[in-house]
Amino acid sequence: MDIIRASELGEYYYCARAWWLRRVAGREPDGAERRTAGTASHALHGRLVATSQRLLWIGLGLFVGGIGLVIWAS
Repeated sequence: MDIIRASELGEYYYCARAWWLRRVAGREPDGAERRTAGTASHALHGRLVATSQRLLWIGLGLFVGGIGLVIWAS
């Protein structure tokens, strides 16, 4: 018995013919290179967003630490 994944349900809902061509006829749609590049681009973007969030928290910590140092030194 074959397993049907949730992504396949979405593909079938979007275009039953495309699902049939991939699943039954064994044909791959055009644009595989663009999809691979898009996946890599999204992964890079995710890493950049995570790095940005880390740097934001580090900056906030340094800001609060600096304010505390100014108050302590007064």
